[in-house]
Amino acid sequence: MGMDVGNSSGAMATPNIVPLIDILLVLIIIFMVITPLTPKGMDTLVPQPSPNKEQNQELENKTVVVQVLKGDKLKINNEDTTWDALGPRIEQVFKDRAEKVAFVKGDNDVLFMSVARAIDIMRGAGIDKVGLITAKLEAGQ
Repeated sequence: MGMDVGNSSGAMATPNIVPLIDILLVLIIIFMVITPLTPKGMDTLVPQPSPNKEQNQELENKTVVVQVLKGDKLKINNEDTTWDALGPRIEQVFKDRAEKVAFVKGDNDVLFMSVARAIDIMRGAGIDKVGLITAKLEAGQ
């Protein structure tokens, strides 16, 4: 505590805030150092609608979309499959392709846990990049 002695009627105690400012500066530095070390999520690709119809048809033939549907059902490009067959089927589809990019489309009523499971199986099958398709994106919004 510091004391001010002046023309007033007596000694007046005032808090010494210099140590408080030192502590705050140290905390600011600590938070600035820790902030870049926060964990980072998975990188995702979001497909953008193409204005060219001819190019759209060519991309549809090359694009692989895994749909996670209600009731624990799966589809790969509108072909029914099971959770056990997903990994081997994806490996078979991408066996001859150089660019290993696939997309996951989850139904609105499906838990994210099921979508994450599909992404995990696809990454285990050797897919480099997994993108997410949403209902708004599919509608062109």
